[in-house]
Amino acid sequence: MMNWLDGKWGWELDGGMPRKPRVEYAGALYHVMSRGNRQQSIFLADDDCTMFLSTLEEACGRTGWQVHAYVLMGNHFHLLLETPEPNLVAGMSWLQGTYAMRFNVKNRLRGHLFQGRYKALPVEPGMGYFQAVATYIHLNPVRVQGWDFQKQSLLNFEWSSYPSYLAVSKRPEWLVVERVLGELGLSDTTAGRRKYKEYIQRRVQTARRSDQPWESDEAWDAIRRGWCLGGKDFQREIAGRLDGVGEQTKHRSLRRRPVIAHDEIRAEHLVAAGLKALKLSDTDLEEMLKNSPEKYALAWLVRKYTCVTNGWIWERLHMGKATNMSYMLNKMEDSKPGRWGHAAFGKVKSHYHPIGMSF
Repeated sequence: MMNWLDGKWGWELDGGMPRKPRVEYAGALYHVMSRGNRQQSIFLADDDCTMFLSTLEEACGRTGWQVHAYVLMGNHFHLLLETPEPNLVAGMSWLQGTYAMRFNVKNRLRGHLFQGRYKALPVEPGMGYFQAVATYIHLNPVRVQGWDFQKQSLLNFEWSSYPSYLAVSKRPEWLVVERVLGELGLSDTTAGRRKYKEYIQRRVQTARRSDQPWESDEAWDAIRRGWCLGGKDFQREIAGRLDGVGEQTKHRSLRRRPVIAHDEIRAEHLVAAGLKALKLSDTDLEEMLKNSPEKYALAWLVRKYTCVTNGWIWERLHMGKATNMSYMLNKMEDSKPGRWGHAAFGKVKSHYHPIGMSF
């Protein structure tokens, strides 16, 4: 199981030394990387990769994240991530914790899946830094020792966003390609995608001609080892934000409250929209049975698209302590017409807008 406290408050003890706090702000871009515990694989089979991407999709729905590039590499993964709201820590806690739980259940394993903290480097938009990270991620498979340049192709590497850049039909809704293409002066058209393919092919050939493909770009060392990726002004800006977070972490409630408050506001909007779809009021909620299907339909909406705690949901929807919530929500999702929960779930689900939610 995951260490649920990892990164929660910013400053954590690691061998007696304080860890740097996470920098979170609206519109931030990050290169996120996380490895398996003791370098062990976090993807034992293709269906584990599928499960991770499904969990990532759920995380994007909960947080509003936009993923610009990703790659899954056996014992680690990379994401180029944009957070429209300051919720990196809450979202990563949910993503890694949920995937670790599902992975362990599926594979009948126990214990930590991920190695300590994930790495999250703030990335400066523009000036080539953002594009450098996207290219680094898409070329990650060819940088692995043992990659066969003659027999293997990035187009056939299924667990990367690169094939989805070239084939619109394969592209998940949460993957955003316009920004990466735009930094190369390209658009998401047939011609633009063809030119992006040619660009990546040129970079592959550069790596192929190198004695050490994993070192064929001087920017890659900074991407792997740096604390942020950007020019001097951007580094000073991030350092200033770190100083501010450091002061806040002396009082932990101040550190977390803005993110928690935003998630709760979003959850309240969802509850209001769900009540409207069900033609109910807050007074009706108080008077209904704790296990009514309408309450579980609202709980499904809030839990699927925010990171608020189950405790917040129980209290807000007057559900007592619904300790069997996961079972009941799965039962509702699988219900057939005329069965428990189907009507309420249908009404709530039909009023939800997955990406760019607005009520």
